[in-house]
Amino acid sequence: MRKPLISGNWKMHHNHFEAIQTIQRLAYALSSSDYENVDVSVHAPFTDLRSLQTVIEVDGIPISLGAQHCHWEDKGAFTGEVSPEMLAKLNVSLVIVGHSERRHIFGESNEDINRKVRAVIAKEMTPILCVGETTEEREDGRTLEVVEKQLEDGLKEVKTSDVASMVIAYEPVWAIGTGKNATPEDAQEVCKGIRAKVENAWKSASEQIRIQYGGSVKGINAPDLMKQKDIDGLLVGGASLDPDEFSRIIKYRLLD
Repeated sequence: MRKPLISGNWKMHHNHFEAIQTIQRLAYALSSSDYENVDVSVHAPFTDLRSLQTVIEVDGIPISLGAQHCHWEDKGAFTGEVSPEMLAKLNVSLVIVGHSERRHIFGESNEDINRKVRAVIAKEMTPILCVGETTEEREDGRTLEVVEKQLEDGLKEVKTSDVASMVIAYEPVWAIGTGKNATPEDAQEVCKGIRAKVENAWKSASEQIRIQYGGSVKGINAPDLMKQKDIDGLLVGGASLDPDEFSRIIKYRLLD
């Protein structure tokens, strides 16, 4: 049985003071039974990570610390970048790799993303590999083709055992930050296709790998999304900035 993972991607929001307040309010809104039902991670800007690490560890908050991005090298002349080694030293456990904003705004290629996936795994952290299609690709009927290509390229030279323990996030580009979201049935169709692709290429990993849906997720649509057989969690953007709304998403079973 795959335990659901609900992840909050704060993107470029919250300074470290706001981050501390948000994580404390989120922890207050959740109970021990909530953590028994789901795993929770928060992916904050780099400037917040040390502060959040301290609060999480000192207060014993069972929320995993996550990062939004990293370089693939451990060190070097890469001005403005942060390495996997630096993140590991902060006890970061999950790293988002290949988010659509990194692909489409910052021009990250499938090859770049593959390097990052392997670098994150090498430091014993878990990559959340994001895949998804644009509006044009969806209208052309190429959704699965695009997603499968992103999976193939992003997971080159990754061992089956490592694929099994990582996370894939299906986030249709047209649904991110737009207020639009895939219907639960549409999301399930693509997530089912992702699992089938994993089964074809990495065999037994398909039963263990967790697949999230991301794209305008809110408390109101979380329960129906999480009912789907191949959706094992949610990658939440703007709604995760509000600890009350994010806690409602985490408590999706109670909303149903």
